[in-house]
Amino acid sequence: MDSAKYLFYLVKDHNHKHKLLVLLSSLILLLLTSFCSCSSDTISTVKPLRDGELLISKSKMFSLGFFAKGKSTSRYVGIWYYNLSIQTVVWVANRDTPINDTSGILSINPNGNLVLNNNLSTIPIWSTDVSLQQSQINSTDVIAQLSDIGNFVLMLNRTKTVIWDSFDYPTDTWLPYQRLGFDRKTNQSWFLQSWKTEDDPGKGAFTLKFSTVGKTQLFMYKHNLPWWRGEPWNGALLSGVPNAKRNRDTFNISFVQDDNNVALTYNMVDKSVVTRMVVQQSGFFQILMWDNKKSQWNQFYSQPTNQCDNYGTCGSNSNCDPMNFADFKCACLPGFEPKSPGDWYESGDGSGGCVRKNGSSVCGNGEGFIKIVSLKVPDTSMANAKGGLSLEECEKECFRNCSCTAYAVDNVSNGGSGCLAWHGDLMDIQKVSDQGQDLFLRVDKVELANYYRKSNGVPHKKRLAAILVASIVAVIVLVLSCVYCKWKKKTKDKMVRQLNQDSFGEKNGVQSNTHPNLPFFSFKTIMTATRNCGHENKLGQGGFGSVYKGCLANGQEIAVKRLSKNSGQGKEEFKTEVTLLVKLQHRNLVRLLGCCFEKEERMLVYEYLPNKSLDFFIFDQNQRSLLDWGKRFEIICGIARGVLYLHQDSRLKIIHRDLKASNVLLDAAMNPKISDFGMARIFGEDEIQARTKRVVGTYGYMSPEYAMEGRYSTKSDVFSFGVLLLEIIAGQRNTHCETGRDSPNLIGHVWTLWTEGRALDTVDPALNQSYPSAIVLRCIQIGLLCVQENAINRPSMLDVVFMLCNETPLLPPLKPAFLFNGNHELQEPSTSGSSINELTETTISAR
Repeated sequence: MDSAKYLFYLVKDHNHKHKLLVLLSSLILLLLTSFCSCSSDTISTVKPLRDGELLISKSKMFSLGFFAKGKSTSRYVGIWYYNLSIQTVVWVANRDTPINDTSGILSINPNGNLVLNNNLSTIPIWSTDVSLQQSQINSTDVIAQLSDIGNFVLMLNRTKTVIWDSFDYPTDTWLPYQRLGFDRKTNQSWFLQSWKTEDDPGKGAFTLKFSTVGKTQLFMYKHNLPWWRGEPWNGALLSGVPNAKRNRDTFNISFVQDDNNVALTYNMVDKSVVTRMVVQQSGFFQILMWDNKKSQWNQFYSQPTNQCDNYGTCGSNSNCDPMNFADFKCACLPGFEPKSPGDWYESGDGSGGCVRKNGSSVCGNGEGFIKIVSLKVPDTSMANAKGGLSLEECEKECFRNCSCTAYAVDNVSNGGSGCLAWHGDLMDIQKVSDQGQDLFLRVDKVELANYYRKSNGVPHKKRLAAILVASIVAVIVLVLSCVYCKWKKKTKDKMVRQLNQDSFGEKNGVQSNTHPNLPFFSFKTIMTATRNCGHENKLGQGGFGSVYKGCLANGQEIAVKRLSKNSGQGKEEFKTEVTLLVKLQHRNLVRLLGCCFEKEERMLVYEYLPNKSLDFFIFDQNQRSLLDWGKRFEIICGIARGVLYLHQDSRLKIIHRDLKASNVLLDAAMNPKISDFGMARIFGEDEIQARTKRVVGTYGYMSPEYAMEGRYSTKSDVFSFGVLLLEIIAGQRNTHCETGRDSPNLIGHVWTLWTEGRALDTVDPALNQSYPSAIVLRCIQIGLLCVQENAINRPSMLDVVFMLCNETPLLPPLKPAFLFNGNHELQEPSTSGSSINELTETTISAR
C-alpha cells in the first residue's frame, strides 16, 4: 500500500516526472526478469527454483517444477512433457517425502548439492547427497540443467563435468537414451519402480530390474517376489523389450554386457515419435506412444499379457501353454508328474509344479535328451552359460554331469553357439509362438523310449503303407535333390568363375581359391531381408553404390552393400573386397558373411554394426561427448591392432590405402572394426613398397610420398593411422581450418602446439579435462611420429602397438608433412590404361 501511495504522489508531483519514468522502467524490467527466470532451463546458486516456477528444456520438450496429482495436496518436484495436453510425469525427486504447501524451493547449497527445502527449513526434504572433493567445491560454478532428453544434470559449469543426473535415478518411467542395468564395481543399479497410486508417486509394489544372479534376465518383482520374467539376451533378442522382430523398424536397441556391467538403452528410429516405457502401479510394464491427432497415449506393448506370463504359474518342471483353452494350461515336462495331484487335477492349480516320476533314474542308466521346441527357456538364475561350444559339445557337457537337467543354445545368432545348462528344477517355462527356443531335456531310458516310440510308432498296416509312401517320396526327393545340387553347384561355380575373373588376387600371385567357401545368398533372400532395398533401410551411399540394413529369417541383422550397375569403380572394389575379406578374420576388422552374385547384381553381406562409424561420433558437436578418454583410447588401440593384423599377422600382407574415420565402424560395445577394403592391395612376403600412377584415397589421410609420387607401403597406412589418432584426440578433422589459426590443417596445428609445449591445448574440449595428461601427451607424440614427412622415420604398426601398450621412452618427432587442405577423395578411375586422377566430392554417410 505504501508503494502505491508513493507512486500516486509521484504522479501528482510534476517536478518528479522523470523519477516516475525511472520507477516504471524498473518495474517493467523486474517483470521481464522474473518471466525469463521462469522459462530458463538452469538452476544456479543465485537462481533457485520456487514453487510456481518452471525449468523448460531448450527444445521445449520437457519441463521441471512443482506439481500435485489429482485431489492430493502433496507437492512434488518432477519432470514432465512440456508440450503435451496431458501432464505426464516421467521423474520425481521427493517421491516419498512430499511437501504439504507451496513454500518449496529447489536450490544448490554451498556443498554443490541440489537440495529441496520448504519454509526456509535448514534440514532438506530431499538432496542429491553427492560428495565432492574440496578442490571441486566452488558453489558459484555448480549448475543444474534440464536437457532436451529429459535428463536433469548437476554439473560444474566451467568444465561441464557431470556430478549427478536424474537418469541414474529413474522412478517409474524409462525414457529414450536412459539405461537399465547395473554396475557391480560401483554397486550402482538402474531400475524402475511403480507409483503407489495414480495420485501418489511414492515407491509402489512393482519393480523392473535386471537380475544379478546366474545369466542376466529382466525381471518384474512384486514386493521383492518375481512377478514377470523376460528371457535372457540370446545374441539376437531380449524378450520383454522392443527388440523383437516385429519392432526392428521402430526401436534402436543397445545391449552391453560383461562380467561387471549390464546396460540396456533404446531410442526411436523415428525421432519425432514421443515414447515412454513405464511400470504401472497395476503391475504392467508398458510401452506408450503419444498420438498427436487424438491427444492421448496409445499402448504399443504390455506385459504380462496372459496368466502364463505371471512368474511360476505352473510351478517347477512344467510347461504353461496360454493357447490351451480346451484343457488345463499346465503340463508336466516329459518324465515328470504333478507334485500335488489333487490340486493339479481337481482344483486346476498348477503352482505346486512337477517332480520326477517315481523310480526314474537319469544318471548312468541309459538316459538321454529329448527336444522340446518353441519355448520361453526356464529361469536362468541357476543356469550356467559357457561360450564357444557347439550344440553337440553342449550335450556332452550336460550328459557328463548327472545334476544337469537341461541345456539350450546360449547365442542363437550366426547359426547358434555357446551352451546354457540348467541344474536342478526348471522354473517358469512357457510355450510361445514367436521367438521361442529349443530346450533339450534330460529323461530316463523309459521316457526316452516312449518319446521315440510316439515319434515313430503307428499301427502295423499303416506303418507298411507309410514306409512304402515314404520310400517313394524319398526316391523322388533324392532325385530332385541331386538335380538341384548339380544345378546349384553349376550356378555357384559360374559365380566363382565370374568373381575370380580378372580378380586382384591372381594379379598378385595369390589364387582366390577361398571363394568357393564363401556363403552365397540368393537375390530373393537379400531383397526380403532389406525390404527390397527400401529407402527406409538405407544406411549410406558411396561411389560403389548403396548400403542397406537387413534382417535374415533367423533374426540376424546384416548390412548389405549393393554395387551400382553404373559403377566400374565399384566392380573392382567388389572383387578386391571379396578376395581379401574371405581370407581375413580379426576382431577389429568388419566380418564378411557372404555375397550375392546373380545376373547383373553384385552384393556383399556384412555383419551389422549398430553404432555407425567413428566420424559420426568424433566430428559431431553433440555425439563426441559420449566418448570419454577411456573409450577413445580403446578405439585407438583397437584400430592399431587391426592395421597390425593386416600388415603382419594375417596370411597376407595388406595395405589398406584408405584408412579414415568413416571407414572405422563401431559395434554395440563401441569396439572399432576397420571396413572398406576395395582400395586395398596385397604385398608379397618380401615386397616393401609399390608404385602406381593411379592414386586413390582421401585427402588429409594420404602420406606425402603416396599423394605426390604414387609410392605406397605399410608406412602409408601408418601415416593415415597417425592422422586418425590425432583426430580422435582433438575431435576435429585434419582438414578442418579454424579461423585465426596459422596452420592449414590439424597436423600443423598440433605440431605448432607441440613445439610450444602446449600440446594438451589440442585435446577435445568435450572431454572436460577428464583424462590422464601423461597418456594423452604420449598418444599425441605417437601420432606425430606416425605423420613424419619421411616414411623411413615413421614407426611400424608393431612399434605403434608396443608404444601404446607400454611406457618405454619415445623418440622426439621430426617435422610432419603438411599436405592438403580440402575435403575431397581421390578415386581410382575405372578405365584401364588411363593415368588421369579423378577428383570427386564425397558426402560421408554413416554405415
